[in-house]
Amino acid sequence: MSVKVDPNLMKDLEHFGLKDAKKCFHCGNCTAVCPLSTPENPFPRRFMKYVQMGLTDRVLNSPEPWLCYYCGDCSTKCPRGAEPGEAMMVMRRWLTSKYDWTGFSRRFYTSESFEIIAVTVVAILVGLALVLFRASNPNMEHAFLNSVWPAPAIEIADLIMAFILTFFLLSNTYRCFRFVMGDLAFKVPLEIYARQAKELIVNFITQRKFGECTDRMQWVVHLLIMTGYSTAFLLVAVFLAGGIHVIGLSWEWLMFQRDIVGDYPIWHPWRLLGYYATAALLYGTTYAIIGRIKKSKAPYKNSHGTDWMFLILLELTTLTGILIHFTRLLDWPMPTYVLYVVHLMVAVPMLVLEVPFAKWAHLAFRPVVLYLMKVKEAYAKTTEQLG
Repeated sequence: MSVKVDPNLMKDLEHFGLKDAKKCFHCGNCTAVCPLSTPENPFPRRFMKYVQMGLTDRVLNSPEPWLCYYCGDCSTKCPRGAEPGEAMMVMRRWLTSKYDWTGFSRRFYTSESFEIIAVTVVAILVGLALVLFRASNPNMEHAFLNSVWPAPAIEIADLIMAFILTFFLLSNTYRCFRFVMGDLAFKVPLEIYARQAKELIVNFITQRKFGECTDRMQWVVHLLIMTGYSTAFLLVAVFLAGGIHVIGLSWEWLMFQRDIVGDYPIWHPWRLLGYYATAALLYGTTYAIIGRIKKSKAPYKNSHGTDWMFLILLELTTLTGILIHFTRLLDWPMPTYVLYVVHLMVAVPMLVLEVPFAKWAHLAFRPVVLYLMKVKEAYAKTTEQLG
């Protein structure tokens, strides 16, 4: 079988943050110290070779970049300073851009100015929409959000946005599926896909492979951010499915205070889950931001612009949501309304840009790839038994 060489691969990856891959002389230390590397899936060494040789198709169709959680052991032990852990992170960014059929991910990852402009434009549009379509006579005696922005209209806008984001995320995930499975995509019986589905769920919820890395604190932080945000979305879905009257795609949902303060007791399961989501996100994002400022460990030494944008938007979304919660408890109308506008100007760009096209998409791609590897293994065993 012929091998296609792309002499521009390394140069292309440099646009996604690759810096020191040329230093690698393939000693194998990185693969030896990696707790997740196996004889069947050796990395990062093999992928450093792929990059240097320009084997674009090998990288594009391989699952290994998604098996790496970037604990940093490989980069710490590299005698040449080739940063293999960062190279694997760069490949995930590059793969995300390849899965995205719109081309937006590539622009987002390769141009900081485009990223900032995109976030700013979406934020301004959200702010203008909220100001232009506000009620003419809002309640200024009590913090009553429904008096400013009617809940049914906001909910319709939320559902439209959710549909659009789901479409882009699922279509990009489907392209991930096709690249990883290749010719086997439709050869594997549906029964095998169904039988291995639990792997998808377990890996998404627990991120258990990350727990096998030596730096378990990184796993804890990753798990807090993932479960915190996933809990938020789950609770939003429960609210919508249950027909409960809420307002907007807001972090205020997490506090489970409707426009009549105290609808739910503090020990109500929904409120407890909301408080968990908020605390988990606040701790996880703050830890990661401080780590990147101090460059305290290998994963935090080479922060990409999208890493910062992701963390800053998430931190601001959480903080503004907490402030709204307290201004409503204090029944301060104007601060609540202003904060709500600011909150959505932060939260909506994060959703629109990060979920289908950037960092949040990794939360979909990684468990899907791990699931597909189990599908391939099961199919190989079945084929061997029949053959």
